[in-house]
Amino acid sequence: MSGSRFGFWVAILALLPAPASFAESPYFAWGYNSYGVPGLLDMPQAMSRPDAELDTQAFHFKGQTRVSSTFQVTPRLSGTFRYAFVRDIRRPGTTVVQHRLYDRSFSVHYRFFDERRMFPALAVGLNDIVGTGVYAGEYVVASKTLSPQLRATAGIGWGRLGSFGGFTNPLGVFSSSFKTRPGVGSSFGGTFHPDTWFRGPAALFGGVEWQASDRLRLIAEYSSDDYTREDGVAFDRRSPLNFGLAYRLSPSATLTASYLYGSAVGLQLNYTLNPRFPAYGSGRDPAPPAIVPRAQGGGAIWPEDAVEDTRLGPVLSAALAEQGLALDGLEQRGGRLRIAIRNEGYSTSAQALGRAARVLSRIAPAAIDTFAITLTTEGVPVTTATLSRDDLENLAFHPVAPDLLRAVTRVEDERSLPPALPGRYPVASWGLGPYLTPSLFDPDNPVRADAGVALRGRVAPLPGLVFEGVLHQKVIGNLDKSATASTSTLPHVRSDSALYFQADGITVPQLTAAWYFRPGRDLFGRVTAGYLETMYGGVSTELLWKPQNSPLALGVELNRVRQRDYNQLFDFRSYEVTTGHVAAYYAFSGGIHAKLSAGRYLAGDNGATLEINREFDNGWRVGVFATKTNVSAADFGEGSFDKGIRLTIPLDWVIGRPNRTRLDAVIRPITRDGGARLEVPGRLYERVRNRQASTIDASWGRFWK
Repeated sequence: MSGSRFGFWVAILALLPAPASFAESPYFAWGYNSYGVPGLLDMPQAMSRPDAELDTQAFHFKGQTRVSSTFQVTPRLSGTFRYAFVRDIRRPGTTVVQHRLYDRSFSVHYRFFDERRMFPALAVGLNDIVGTGVYAGEYVVASKTLSPQLRATAGIGWGRLGSFGGFTNPLGVFSSSFKTRPGVGSSFGGTFHPDTWFRGPAALFGGVEWQASDRLRLIAEYSSDDYTREDGVAFDRRSPLNFGLAYRLSPSATLTASYLYGSAVGLQLNYTLNPRFPAYGSGRDPAPPAIVPRAQGGGAIWPEDAVEDTRLGPVLSAALAEQGLALDGLEQRGGRLRIAIRNEGYSTSAQALGRAARVLSRIAPAAIDTFAITLTTEGVPVTTATLSRDDLENLAFHPVAPDLLRAVTRVEDERSLPPALPGRYPVASWGLGPYLTPSLFDPDNPVRADAGVALRGRVAPLPGLVFEGVLHQKVIGNLDKSATASTSTLPHVRSDSALYFQADGITVPQLTAAWYFRPGRDLFGRVTAGYLETMYGGVSTELLWKPQNSPLALGVELNRVRQRDYNQLFDFRSYEVTTGHVAAYYAFSGGIHAKLSAGRYLAGDNGATLEINREFDNGWRVGVFATKTNVSAADFGEGSFDKGIRLTIPLDWVIGRPNRTRLDAVIRPITRDGGARLEVPGRLYERVRNRQASTIDASWGRFWK
């Protein structure tokens, strides 16, 4: 890695805000190895990092640069995605030297036994389980804390970790098949090869760590990696001993320098954050309006039948707007005042409900005893929260107010809207600002992107009906150089994507009309037509069944689309297809959410996609997905099947102020035509469930925020 590239990654990491600090247990791993796995320098160890920690790492030594991202999925399980640039490496089984290789791989590390007073922690791991096999290796490792400052590690490795000082595989006592390690037959990589795991010669590795101070850690290890394909080409491997020191620059950043294999110097920078700990603690939200009891004049200025007074609507609308909420309608029936709001400012619906309730306590007529607040999406009702005004006033300063208020608040499905304010529709908005379209870790370059100016506009003439469009003017970028001409044997539904970024003039990535509606109880519908995304236009329909408190949701989507012309304007190409899926969504405990969808994909192939995400109440999401269809690995091409990582970062977590913007990233090792799905704006599941009881309850504490 050149100095400029290493400096680029250092600068990116330095710009991120430091999360709130948290006390680390002495039983956590003290750091990450050069592969992004909890470990020493090059070797793994048995401990785990703090639950939900997300680490980004850049490592470089002679001939190799590795960029890794590791997520502690559960307290015991971590997963790592790695992108490596390798110079001067022998091709497997030959003396031919490949002078440049971009490699993508995944690793998992699982601690299956906790450290006890007399016993070490034990972990098992697999490196490069879905990749080309350059770093493929497995291990079982033990680590023991000998004192608060000293820890020892010893393990046994296979594959790459069994390549130096190897001996006959001890697992051979169970089956002779463990004694030899078969070669990987596929030239494409990207598939699982469990028939190679823990097979072939094994070797021992180990090391010690000494925490010399709060900031400085010294490390020595004995490596079982022979670097067979790099030795003598990229560098000379002279010794199995590695030495290093890790210095904590801040609670989030650590710099490690190492002397590796008797001949090379390595540098490693780690930046860690944890979604559970926001950068600004509880946030920098503007103070909410005070709750004003009726006894102190709350709402006293209005007549009993206040809705008939034309002043109430505008006053209430202005007060809600100050809190980042839009008033879509209101209705008074006796002592019950119902309003419909659109949340434009808060990442959690609970906080939007709380702000609306505070406003109502000040403005609602004194005769009103009950507040009913309906949450909407695109002008369609989703949920109504009904609470007593007296409960709101009496619990305002109670030490366990959130729990007590939730116990007496009804949150239920809502299919109707109160009457809209005169002049409320049509609603129009527009914005002009920058855009960035990134592409990460493709086979030829780790970072590509286009940047420019975007003009966005939307008009809602009626509740549920939305016209929306986006214009782009590219200023700079290199996405048009992200691939050579596709040689895919499948219809080129995604592999020609670079051609869509060659236009220098104005493009129209989206221009749609959408209708959102409620066909029945717990049912939600959508119909969208127009230029749906960069590459396709047509009609998309969706129906979702999602009860308020059910962890299960079911959906079906059907689309008829045609491929757009490369200039992203108004012409079409000849390829058209009907595509669609049925989907089941399930919310497990611990913030684990799964989605299984099956159906027909853009290339006409049939199969299924499994997505698993870990989500946090503050909006963070880290997940993986994989799609397998009836396209063979040979026809799919490099990568063998579609897979990747999804990351969602709520902007308010970063800046500490209310904001509904989400920063979404999808990391695919490679984009091919098999298993490709249509990207449709406004899909229902996320819009609906974030406004329902199950999600509201998870963040109910923010009702008072």
